Amino acid sequence: MSLPLENSAYRGGSLAEGVDTAIDSALADERLVGTVVVIARDGELIYGRAAGLADRENQVVMRRDAIFRLASITKPIVAIAVMRLVEQGRIGLDDPITKWLPDFRPRLPDGGEAVIRIRHLLTHTSGLSYTFADEQDGPYHRAGVSDGLDIPGRSLADNLTRLASAPLLFSPGEAWHYSLAMDVLGGIIEKETGGALGDAVAELVMKPLGLSDTAFSVRDRSRLAAAYMNGASGLQRMRDETLVPILDGMIRFAPDRIFNPGSYHSGGAGMAGTASDILAILETVRKGGAPLLSADTVKTMMADQAGGHMQTLQAGFGFGYGWSVVTDPVAAQAPFSKGTIKWGGVYGHSWFVDPEKKLTVVALTNTALEGMWGQFTIDLRDAIYAAL
Repeated sequence: MSLPLENSAYRGGSLAEGVDTAIDSALADERLVGTVVVIARDGELIYGRAAGLADRENQVVMRRDAIFRLASITKPIVAIAVMRLVEQGRIGLDDPITKWLPDFRPRLPDGGEAVIRIRHLLTHTSGLSYTFADEQDGPYHRAGVSDGLDIPGRSLADNLTRLASAPLLFSPGEAWHYSLAMDVLGGIIEKETGGALGDAVAELVMKPLGLSDTAFSVRDRSRLAAAYMNGASGLQRMRDETLVPILDGMIRFAPDRIFNPGSYHSGGAGMAGTASDILAILETVRKGGAPLLSADTVKTMMADQAGGHMQTLQAGFGFGYGWSVVTDPVAAQAPFSKGTIKWGGVYGHSWFVDPEKKLTVVALTNTALEGMWGQFTIDLRDAIYAAL
């Protein structure tokens, strides 16, 4: 299923010139250390390039088959696994999550009981949050909740217990807030399938597409890109317990977490993989879902399912099952077509699928946060649409 990336013959014309410029500028300005960008249109690979360094300190050149820590690019993959179980009748979107996790009962701010349903987790309308979004002395920090990027060796049961001890931000379904919901869904998948989340994702998503490089572990460490951050004094290599400022908080990274077999499989942030694998998964969605999902399920996933709540936070965007959805390109002030889905990953990644243009773009980098929402992502997007 992977589109070929063995050579650089997929670079030609004005699109390639514009994309090359966006990449070269980010590297020259030392906003990125390295990247792999792949672009498909109407099922054909029209651009594929590895640029910069996978490991700056050891002068390892970036490869097209480089493996990256994916962070939140894990989310759409796990969402697809959930929806496969929904199609199989094993999970219901309106089922309360206590059907699988009877002890996971976070309270409302007033101490009252809440009913969190599967669809609330998929759309980030559950009332849960992330530790990085919590105040420094807030309940997530006091409980020692992991965001799925840190604390190597932490078990899922331990983290869910800590998470459930913190109050919800709001009653499920009443607002939108980015959260550890996909980690909770990972726990539900494990309960339903009776095995590790990684095994379920492999069976439900990877194997049907013939993909083997994307998982909750790294099979070939020689291909793993090192992790970097944009620091006050330039590009800095991440070490364990690296803190990166984001919005009003700090994200704690432990890049070696993925090597610790005791680390729980974070459904929101725990996978590593390649650009070609992510392209193959997203192209499967764009083409209608087969052999993973029905066209009706994909249509549902690609519509705003968050009750319009995300639009109050980000104009022109809604949230489907696993990704944001462009509901109004004018309000979003972006060249995307209506119905475009997109998201990213905090280790430095972005992707989008524009169904109207039959376009799928994956840009994995090893630099946070430039590669997720920095000028590079804007330059890349604008170069692509200018060429179209």
